[in-house]
Amino acid sequence: MDTSSPSSPSNADFHLARLAGAIAEPARARMLSCLMDGHARTATELAAVAEVAPSTASAHLARLKEERLVELLVQGKHRYFRLAGDNVAAALESLMVVAGAPRAAEFKPSTPSRLRTARTCYDHMAGTAGVALHDRLHAQGWLSGLESGSYELTPEGAIALESLGVEVDAVRRSRRRFACACLDWSERRPHLGGALGAAWLQLSLRRGWVRQALDGRELTLTPKAQREMPELFA
Repeated sequence: MDTSSPSSPSNADFHLARLAGAIAEPARARMLSCLMDGHARTATELAAVAEVAPSTASAHLARLKEERLVELLVQGKHRYFRLAGDNVAAALESLMVVAGAPRAAEFKPSTPSRLRTARTCYDHMAGTAGVALHDRLHAQGWLSGLESGSYELTPEGAIALESLGVEVDAVRRSRRRFACACLDWSERRPHLGGALGAAWLQLSLRRGWVRQALDGRELTLTPKAQREMPELFA
């Protein structure tokens, strides 16, 4: 038997044992359990959850990353960790059921509520409203590429956004990434970034769906948004 093949039984057993060993360490198990809520966290936050020193947490996270249980997200000068995918979350969920483990505490951001609700992130929409919009655009079937984080409009999405007033061809010609996941620093989940995110915010301002504060980043969703675009803003 050729044990060098990734699909060979002995090779699969070896990788299963490595994964089990990575999860079995209590501090790492606490980190993974914490990340089950879908929010990304910093190494410092995960060190506190795991009740270990920051240097120890870094070593644990390196092991989890090596085993492809978590992935690193770099957002400007900040570094966040999240579960590496739905398959990891599903496996952990099953193990937690077998173990009878309680669910991790709900994520509670410390961002001021007026900014957490809706704000600008450079030139696109962030906060709870931005994350909800991101999720609804995908749920409507207007965006593809959720797993990769590099988005593309579906044919239905292009037609829908054009009908609303987004000049899709002009957005594509801009000298920046077309559309991507931008990790939200208060929600620790993605909102819509890139040229498309910027175009959507400008459209929302023009149509009166959101208002921007004169002296800051705060955005306010208007009743008009909920009347005219309930599928995206309700």
